[in-house]
Amino acid sequence: MKGDRVEIMIDAGGEGTRTYEVTATRAGRRVEVETRRGVVEVSEVTRTGTAVRTARFMASRVLALVEYPIADEAREDEID
Repeated sequence: MKGDRVEIMIDAGGEGTRTYEVTATRAGRRVEVETRRGVVEVSEVTRTGTAVRTARFMASRVLALVEYPIADEAREDEID
């Protein structure tokens, strides 16, 4: 849903840490997180399942991954 977002903090080596954010920018889109083969993949996905934007990170470098879903009340209002 529009407003969903995921914040990813990674270890950037000698530079310290870096923070990235992937947000569902339009109505009907959502943010999905998948972990496979040592890679964390965060994608903004349309209703049909097509990835619009994708960010990939080495799982060993990810320090924190925080999902911020929109409030349940807002979801119910969109459904009605």
